[in-house]
Amino acid sequence: MFTPLTGRTVLVTGGTKGIGKGIAGVFARAGANVAICGRDREKGEAAAQELGARYLIADVAKAEDCERMVAETVAEFGGLDILCANAGVFPDVKLADMSEQDIDAIFATNVKGTMLTVKAGLDALEASGHGRVIVTSSITGPITGFPGWSHYGATKAAQLGFLRTAAIELAARNITINAVMPGNIVTEGLDELGPEYRATMESMIPQRRLGKVEDIGNAALFLATDEAGYITGQTIVVDGGQVLPEGVMAMDAQ
Repeated sequence: MFTPLTGRTVLVTGGTKGIGKGIAGVFARAGANVAICGRDREKGEAAAQELGARYLIADVAKAEDCERMVAETVAEFGGLDILCANAGVFPDVKLADMSEQDIDAIFATNVKGTMLTVKAGLDALEASGHGRVIVTSSITGPITGFPGWSHYGATKAAQLGFLRTAAIELAARNITINAVMPGNIVTEGLDELGPEYRATMESMIPQRRLGKVEDIGNAALFLATDEAGYITGQTIVVDGGQVLPEGVMAMDAQ
């Protein structure tokens, strides 16, 4: 039985849609105070109303926005216990067609944004006495590759390089930092790709299904518990076994 997170405060960046919204929903149902941030005010306010959360408009690529969203969360709820650095973008472009601007933009949000978010939250997380940071990385980059996502994969691998040294530095503040690495997850827009596309994706996963956003949220929730307090600098792959088969033949042999 895990210690309840009732009354603790979590800030989820990129929490207005997709995996971030799923994470926020899991924490809300666990009784936590939830703040979400994103760049789209209309979507953010709608998501906050649905979740019973506080919406904060912010761009994690800007240090002043990161500092403000943390300060507003602390002012609203009296502290910050858990920081989910989830905000990320995943544009599709092949390396031959990739511009310098494409590379700068994705690193600004996915890597710089993660680092600035964590930096901004340090004092508040330390003051909580049990600070937790959970980074949303991916299997793409650290484990697998996919054409069109070389820049995305590089950012996801960079996040893991960051967290391993950050874990050492944050330990002195009684803060843990870990990462969840999602595989293929059902999010908004999947239905637009058609049933054949989804069936193909599912056929490559041993569990024969795509993950739910709640699957990622549940992993983040575990890492936020008191019982996970001796886990830091680590990663949890949540992919239904997607990275395990040695190609299509392995799946056919199943």
